[in-house]
Amino acid sequence: MKKIVFLASLSGVLLFGSCNSKKTEEQKKPAEKTEKKDFKMYEMSEMAALMEQMYVDNQRLKDRIKNGEVVGNFPDHFLKIHKAVMTDESENDAFFKEQAQKFIEAQKLIYEDPKNAKTHFNNGVDACIRCHEVKCGGPIPRIKKLYIN
Repeated sequence: MKKIVFLASLSGVLLFGSCNSKKTEEQKKPAEKTEKKDFKMYEMSEMAALMEQMYVDNQRLKDRIKNGEVVGNFPDHFLKIHKAVMTDESENDAFFKEQAQKFIEAQKLIYEDPKNAKTHFNNGVDACIRCHEVKCGGPIPRIKKLYIN
């Protein structure tokens, strides 16, 4: 029994010692020089900021619709989608303009026909996704979370 305890202790010491020796070898290596790079803060374009705001507004609207609350009034700042400056202005083409109009129409219907708000809301989400499938796919998983089931 004493031999087993001794062997277990010895193997632990050897294992620990081998890990320690690796660390000391790594510590002995000279630090690599890294080039200092200037940090640049990301600035959202007007369009990106507007889309972020529309997402938040639609999260709140989704909750109101699901809870059977009054939907309120159409947020006029959504209309800025037609004029907001994009990160890449070449993206503001005929396709984008058409999709933006479909989105606005779907959004307005929510407020004009609150009895069918869920359908109109989901149509607005569809319009977002159709545009993002062509223009910028990154936000699609996030946009899909807006759907009202």
